[in-house]
Amino acid sequence: MIPSWISFELFSLTTQLFHAPSPLLNHMNKESGPLQKFMDKCASPLVQVIFVGLVCLCCPGMFNALSGIGAGGLMGSDVYLTNTANSVLYVFFAVVGFFGGSFCNKFGPRLTLTVGSVGYVIYSASLWVYDTKENRGFVIAAGAILGCCAGLLWTAQGSIMMSYPEEKNKGKYVAVFWAIFNVGGILGSLITLGLNLQNHTGKVATGTYVAFIVIMGLGIVLTFLLVSPSRVVRHDGTKVLVHEAASWSTEIMNVIRVVKDWRMLCLAPAFLCSNWFYAYQFHMNAVYFDAGTRALNSAMYWTFQIVGSLGIGLLLDYTGLSRRARALVTGAFLFVIIIAVWIGGFIFQLGFEADFKDTKHWTSPGFGGPFVLYLCYGLTDAMYQTYMYWLMGSMSNDSTVLSRYAGFYKAVQSAGAALSFGIDTGAVRLRWAALIAWLLLIVSFPGIFAVANKVPPTLISEEDMVATDEKKEVETDEKKEVETPV
Repeated sequence: MIPSWISFELFSLTTQLFHAPSPLLNHMNKESGPLQKFMDKCASPLVQVIFVGLVCLCCPGMFNALSGIGAGGLMGSDVYLTNTANSVLYVFFAVVGFFGGSFCNKFGPRLTLTVGSVGYVIYSASLWVYDTKENRGFVIAAGAILGCCAGLLWTAQGSIMMSYPEEKNKGKYVAVFWAIFNVGGILGSLITLGLNLQNHTGKVATGTYVAFIVIMGLGIVLTFLLVSPSRVVRHDGTKVLVHEAASWSTEIMNVIRVVKDWRMLCLAPAFLCSNWFYAYQFHMNAVYFDAGTRALNSAMYWTFQIVGSLGIGLLLDYTGLSRRARALVTGAFLFVIIIAVWIGGFIFQLGFEADFKDTKHWTSPGFGGPFVLYLCYGLTDAMYQTYMYWLMGSMSNDSTVLSRYAGFYKAVQSAGAALSFGIDTGAVRLRWAALIAWLLLIVSFPGIFAVANKVPPTLISEEDMVATDEKKEVETDEKKEVETPV
């Protein structure tokens, strides 16, 4: 069943495709080429978020599938190499992500997203080369390149996803993006499952990398479907707030101001741990299950990410409560469910370590419990990150400000992931890795509640309301022209 708010957006787009563009879109762009007209008709917040979701489905979505099944390492290859490459990746991700908002504001989200998507192809190619030539240096170098590119891609993605929707739809738009994005992880895992059904060696088939590289290349092409933020008009008539690109020195100063924002400082522990647990979860999956079962687990992990994001997105946009109440209720709900899942996870982890040899297949006795636990990890991850995006989106409607917020979020998040994979590279036992991830999640909630308690009722300005009135006047004039007999 498609929610009514999505149906309304899609109906609106379909109507535009069969009718002349409105004056409101015409005045934004005077070019008349067929492609330009098509892009004008796609200048809807939902359509643009869907396009970004498709790009991320093809690029980071496929990367997640590779990571989740241990492709290129962990079980069938070299644990140390894979974790080293991931550590390098996230170090560069953190550095570039911190300044990614400035790049996005200077060059626009489309170019930022295009450049950012290239790194995923290079990294997947490096795993393919390693699988055939065992070139360790290429894998580590590709990790650094991908880190730089990912910092740009996720900054642009965050800016679009948080600034384009109306306030009442921000949670739902995050959920739509997250659902499409995680289809990438599902498809990638199913591709791997199909290529490895008869593979019991623990190492994925070489053809897996070829399929992933082709899909990631498609993601680069899809970035050209994005339009400039200034051309995006919401259904209430308001435009995306975009400022003229500032100088580099001004942009750097604005980035520093983000670091000084008390709300971002309060959320920093949550940002830090929001990807921390991936190293542990993916390592646990790679150690405990065989190749085919890992692929099945990964597909269901990303499926439950979709369920979690859609559920929490609807709760965050529930109009029966004030925005502040929704923020606090959602935070409390997340705290309870995350604590419960990780208690179960820690108890499970006490039963084995990284040297576990009796890998499980889905037909093995005792498969069900660990399988459900892994699904719950995916569910809570999506809920947690959707909530982070919604909280940041509640702080501003300005795309330039939100691009800096997104950059800071991904920078701190990636720093946490770099530390986590670095720890996983060492001799830290899996039970302690699980405990660290759990404790970091607990520590993040006081800051989360401090920010949630200060969520404003609205950020819609008088200028936005004037824009809405202007749109209504245009529509009224159009209606009169149609009704007036010639």
